[in-house]
Amino acid sequence: MNTTRNALRRSRHNRMVAGICGGLGDFFGISPFWFRLGFFILVLPGGLPGVVPYLLMWIIIPSE
Repeated sequence: MNTTRNALRRSRHNRMVAGICGGLGDFFGISPFWFRLGFFILVLPGGLPGVVPYLLMWIIIPSE
């Protein structure tokens, strides 16, 4: 049984702004589209619920 998991990194090849959604998609093994959609939905009510977590992840998560 192989239990190795990729480290959470910002994507260099699958990015639109900072590679956060691409990196999350690679880490969890799902399409980055769903993360992009989630951040977009969080930005609609006024921005802060989606922008603040995105900026924090941009600072905290290292690049590939």
